[in-house]
Amino acid sequence: MPIPSRPALVDHLVRTRIAGDVATPRENNLSHYRKLANGDRHYWLGLELGDRWTDEQDVLAVMAERCGVIDDPGHRQGQDTIDPELTVDALERMAARLRKAAAGKESVLFATGHPGGLLDVHRATAAALRAEGCEIVVIPEGLMADEGMVFQFADVAVLERGATLWHTHSPEPMNAILDGLEREGRPQPDLVIADHGWAGRAGQRGLDSIGYADCNDPALFIGEAEGTVQVTVPLDDHVTSPRHYDPMTAYLLGAAGLASGS
Repeated sequence: MPIPSRPALVDHLVRTRIAGDVATPRENNLSHYRKLANGDRHYWLGLELGDRWTDEQDVLAVMAERCGVIDDPGHRQGQDTIDPELTVDALERMAARLRKAAAGKESVLFATGHPGGLLDVHRATAAALRAEGCEIVVIPEGLMADEGMVFQFADVAVLERGATLWHTHSPEPMNAILDGLEREGRPQPDLVIADHGWAGRAGQRGLDSIGYADCNDPALFIGEAEGTVQVTVPLDDHVTSPRHYDPMTAYLLGAAGLASGS
């Protein structure tokens, strides 16, 4: 795929609702911000936030700044937004970290809790980094978490239950991988590229972690604000077709100076 210009990518993100007026309603966003502030660990995505984020308005302020949701606390229902310029800014920060990984031929672990949307984004990035000499971490066999199997599909760690790739926010699959590597006497990854609790827990365990997050998943944006997560890219993480992410992936790999990943 040709690498789009920045303006062309912004237009594409808005047209496909990866950013701009997104499908996630305001009510859902505010509910998740409130649950995070109230200490519901399901919404912490593997991070340990302590008592630092107990005010829902503080969470909203971070999301307005880093994701581009509407910053008016009085806006309680209806449309919410992701700023496409912030999406591209974050892609460029991610690209800088990918360049570092490629230059150092680092070991990189890929994982997703959103295989229906982001699996091929991660797969293409893994292929591009492998072409530059990076090691794509192969996870140990036989790992279990959350009553499912943790395994790799197209270089990307996923959770499987009943022969189905599972949508999960849980950090436990990442715990299983990192603990499994340690049991085998293998080093931890130099870099983790993921989403949801996979990315949050990797960062919480002290690894370089970068990833993607939707506007109703505030924890990773807070993690970036606190420095636990290096980069969080704001986007709708499950739009109507996974092919809509292809121009975004091409832009990311182009900005990183990597091969196409095809």
